Amino acid sequence: MHYLLNCTELKLVWLSISDSMMFKIKKALKEMLPVAKSGFNFGVGRNPRPSLSINSSVKPFNLFPSVGRPISSSSIQAQSTDQEIVIALGGNVGNRIQNFNEALRLMKNYGVTVTRHGCLYEAEPTYVTDQPKFLNSAIRGTTKLNPHDLLTVLKQIEAELGRTSGIRYGPRPIDLDILFYGNLRVNSENLTVPHERIWERPFVLAPLMDLLGSSGENDTVAAWHSFANCKNGLFDIWNKLGGESSIGNEGIKRVLPLGDQLVDWSKKTHVMGILNLTPDSFSDGGKFLEARDAVSHFRSLISEGADMVDIGAQSTRPFAGRLTVDQELDRLIPVLDEIINIPESKGIILSVDTFYADVAAEAVSRGVHVVNDVSGGTLDPQILGVVASLGVPFITMHMRGDPSTMQNHDNLHYGDVCKDVASEFFQRVSAAELAGIPLWRIVADPGIGFSKSCEHNLELISNLPSVRREIEKFSLGASRVPFLVGPSRKRFLGEICGKLDPAARDPATVAAVTGAILGGANIVRVHNVGFGVDAAKVGDALLKHRRKTGKF
Repeated sequence: MHYLLNCTELKLVWLSISDSMMFKIKKALKEMLPVAKSGFNFGVGRNPRPSLSINSSVKPFNLFPSVGRPISSSSIQAQSTDQEIVIALGGNVGNRIQNFNEALRLMKNYGVTVTRHGCLYEAEPTYVTDQPKFLNSAIRGTTKLNPHDLLTVLKQIEAELGRTSGIRYGPRPIDLDILFYGNLRVNSENLTVPHERIWERPFVLAPLMDLLGSSGENDTVAAWHSFANCKNGLFDIWNKLGGESSIGNEGIKRVLPLGDQLVDWSKKTHVMGILNLTPDSFSDGGKFLEARDAVSHFRSLISEGADMVDIGAQSTRPFAGRLTVDQELDRLIPVLDEIINIPESKGIILSVDTFYADVAAEAVSRGVHVVNDVSGGTLDPQILGVVASLGVPFITMHMRGDPSTMQNHDNLHYGDVCKDVASEFFQRVSAAELAGIPLWRIVADPGIGFSKSCEHNLELISNLPSVRREIEKFSLGASRVPFLVGPSRKRFLGEICGKLDPAARDPATVAAVTGAILGGANIVRVHNVGFGVDAAKVGDALLKHRRKTGKF
C-alpha cells in the first residue's frame, strides 16, 4: 500500500528526525550510492564503519541506550586520567532554571566535575520558531568517562528530567550536548565531537566563549581553538556571528535569575538602597534599631525608587568588632519578618548583607533573594556551599583581611590596584564555582572603601573597564557578570570634599556613582536613594547617547 504525504506532513516528518538519526540516514545514503553504481553488487564498494579518532577500546553504542533505565556505576567504564570537557545546556519547557540546576547536580553524581560555568542566555528559538524562548549556557569540567559513556550519562539525565523524543529542534525541558572532549575529534555513528553545529549558533558560542580566557591557557584549550580552522580560533568564529555586540540585539540576551524572574542588567542601572540595623555603622548607625523605625525607612527607600534593598545587621566599617551568628540574627529576623509581610516589599529585590552561612540560610528561608558577602566567602568558607544549595545570587566583594584589619599597611599594598583586584576577585569566583555557585548567579563588587586608600578608590571607579579587561584574561564569563559599586558617603569622599559628616557627602556620592555607571557599573548601592535614582537616570541617558552617536 502506498501513502501520499502533503508538504506539511513531510515537514513534520523531517523536523521529527533527531540529529543522530539524520547522521544514520546520511550514512545509509552514502553506502547505497556505490552499490547502485556497481549494478546492485551488494557487499562491493560499501563504505567502512565511520572512524573514531580515539583509543579503539571506546565502543560506539545505540541511540538513547539508557532512556528508561537507570545507569549503575558498574556499567560505566572510567579512564585512568581526567579529560577536560565542555557541555552545552539548553531548554525551554518547564522550570528552566530548576532543570539546569538539577542537570548540574546529576552530572556531579555521574562523574563530571564542573570547574567553570558560562553566563546564562535567553534566546529566541531557531529552526522551529513557534515555541517558547530557550535558556542556554555551558559548563567546563573534567571527567574520567570516555566520550560514549559520557553521552550515555547525558542522555540518561535528559530522560530523568522528562525529555522524550519529539519534533527536531522543538520544545524540550533539557538538552545536553558535548561540545569538546579533551583535544580529541570523535566521529562515530552516534557522536561527533566537536559538535558539528557549534560554528553556526550564537546561543551555543556565547556561553562557550565565557568559559575561555583572552590569554592562552593550556594545550587542550589551544586544540579547541584549532578546531575552528581560523587564525584566532574560536574568537574569529564568535566575531563573525556578531560577537559581544550581538548580545541584547540579535534575539539573545544575558540574564541573571532572580526569584521567578530573569533580569537583564544591561537595560538600566539598578539602585540598591541601604538599611543598616546596627548601632555603629559609619553613616546611620543607631537610627534603625527598632523594627518600626527600620520598616519606616524601608518604605522610604521604596518610595524614592529603590530596585533593591540591602539589609545588614552587622557593621563592616573599618575596625568594627564582630557579632556572633546569634547576635546578628537577633537584630535581623524581627525586622526582616515585618518587611517581608508589608505590601511595599512586593516586587522588590531583598538582599542580606552578611558573611555568615547560617545567617544567609535563615534570611533566604524567610524570603530574601540575594546574599551579599563583603568577604567573598573568606570569613566563613561554609557560606559558598550554603549559597550553592540555596540557589540564590551571590554578591562577592573584594576585601583583604576583615573589617578590623582591612585598612592596615599590608592590606593597602598593591602593585596595580586594577590588576590585583581583578586577580583576587577571579580567585573568589573560582572558589564559588567549585562550591557549586554557577557564574550566572554571581555579582562582582570591587569593594570601594574596603582595603583601599583614597587613590585606590578613585582608580577603581574611574577604570572599571580596566578591571573587566584584567578579569577577562582569566575568564571572559567572569568579566561579564554584573558589577555592583558602593561608594556611598564613604570616607574618601569626605577627604576630597572636606565633609566630616557622612550625610553631607550625598552630592559627592552622586558624582562617584555617575562615574561608576559610565564605567559599566550595573548596580549602585546608596544611602540616599532619591539622589541615587536621579544619578542612575542621568548615567543611563549618557550611556544611551554614547551608543547612539558611537562616541566613546
